Amino acid sequence: MRVLVAGIGNIFLGDDRFGVEVVRRLRDRPLGDGVEVVDYGIRGLHLAYALTDGRYDAAILVDAVPRAGEPGTLYVLEPDLGADPGEGLVADTHTLTPDAVLAWIRRIGAPLGRVFVVGCEPASVRESMELSAPVAASIDSAIATIRDLVAKLDGAMPCA
Repeated sequence: MRVLVAGIGNIFLGDDRFGVEVVRRLRDRPLGDGVEVVDYGIRGLHLAYALTDGRYDAAILVDAVPRAGEPGTLYVLEPDLGADPGEGLVADTHTLTPDAVLAWIRRIGAPLGRVFVVGCEPASVRESMELSAPVAASIDSAIATIRDLVAKLDGAMPCA
């Protein structure tokens, strides 16, 4: 099983750097053969190309995900890859969120393996190069969650 773990976010916008920080820490903790950990930062278009070039069977996207929860709350989402991407998607290479990347991929009809988003509820995405305390405190749990997802994908176990 070939899996991409992709960190997403802008390091200059506080908690938006969550995904980048998680993959930075994961680089020192190997996840096994066939798992590639990459910091995509704000390069959403590069991520879209990586997801569609046939190298990966699955992907875990790591990002700040505002869902109106308590800051630091972790979410594991499995996007509906069959959903209609809608009209009017503009590919601004600096603002492609995971949803926008996946919509763009669906729109062009590219094949895509299984995708999960490990997200964290941000406290602030204002200009800052620091994570808020609750988001920083969630990083170890996010890493454990990613390890669990990789193990389930590698073992072909259902990922709930």
